[in-house]
Amino acid sequence: MSSDPHDDHRSALALLALLFFMWGFVTVLGDILVPHLKGLFSLDAATAMLVQMSFFGAYFVVGMPAGWLVARVGYRGGIVVGLLVAATGALCFALSSWLTSYAAFLLALFVLAGGITVLQVAANPYVTLLGPPRTAASRLNLTQGINSLGTTLAPVVGSWLILEGQGAQGVRVPYLGIAAVLVVLALVFARVPLPNPPTEVRVAVNGSVWRHRRLRLGALAIFLYVGAEVGIGSMLVLFFGLPEVAGMAPADGGYLVSFYWGSAMVGRFVGAALQRRFSPRAVLATGSALAIVLVLLTVGLMGTIAVPTLLGVGLFNSIMFPTIFSLAVQGLGDETSRGSGVLVMAIVGGALIPVGMGALADAFGYRVALLATVVAYAYIGWFARSGGEEDA
Repeated sequence: MSSDPHDDHRSALALLALLFFMWGFVTVLGDILVPHLKGLFSLDAATAMLVQMSFFGAYFVVGMPAGWLVARVGYRGGIVVGLLVAATGALCFALSSWLTSYAAFLLALFVLAGGITVLQVAANPYVTLLGPPRTAASRLNLTQGINSLGTTLAPVVGSWLILEGQGAQGVRVPYLGIAAVLVVLALVFARVPLPNPPTEVRVAVNGSVWRHRRLRLGALAIFLYVGAEVGIGSMLVLFFGLPEVAGMAPADGGYLVSFYWGSAMVGRFVGAALQRRFSPRAVLATGSALAIVLVLLTVGLMGTIAVPTLLGVGLFNSIMFPTIFSLAVQGLGDETSRGSGVLVMAIVGGALIPVGMGALADAFGYRVALLATVVAYAYIGWFARSGGEEDA
């Protein structure tokens, strides 16, 4: 590595970008698995959403232990462990295709997501610490933009290999490939030296990390944001297939999911630039307000116009996670890894809220299910204006 710390930081960020890309790719394949497994096992909408519950439920179970792990083994050690656990889960998922068991698929997804949880706990705060605190949100938006490149490509690849594949075998090749890539990345991170970021000095670091008001409010914001984003993403294929919307075939709708995540990618790169000029809280408040507008237009208009308005929500989702995360961990100092564990636990919103939205869709229709996300975006707007202030 270069003797210039700025060069070291740029090299580390470039390597981390590969990591962010890969876990984005793996995470969004769940949106393709929902309609695939729903058809394969003849499931209702709520039961199909157990795919997301198994995946994102791991964040809640593993989040805090991952925080303690990273505090003990460091950021690089946490990344290597996370990659190896995720690779094991991907391999188990591929092997589940021979069992043709929905429960086996769900268990393998849980293991895979457990590894990604450790990655999130290690990599997100690491990025915020690799440079000045005032540009932490911008750096995290930039790396999350690379993450969104993975989420953009995943629906295209998944629709081709999974939705157009043959039954349970359609997942075998993609997940064997994922397992191999994750192992290679683990070997790279184990061998390449990474800089040790400076930590902020904070007085009175003893006690529960939950005592920090801004961290608590940020955790709820992430819970609601991830739940809304994943819930919408999981329903896109089914919603676009409705006769009163566009009547699309699942494979066609699956390809359009890439536009939802692609707009998030564009938004994160734009957000990284905007947050170097404007307050991260102002950008977050604006994004949440515009997301509400697009959801209301979608459920109010329906028809084919609902396709671009709902896809456009991804553009304003884009800056939410990295901005909320950087605001919530700011100033935690030596408690950053534990605080990161709390925030990653909150990603369990992606497990619970989509299931609730699926139940609403079964009982009242998809319009009501989508309308529920307005509550989430309204809270995020409040957090941006009030909850992101310094601890009381």
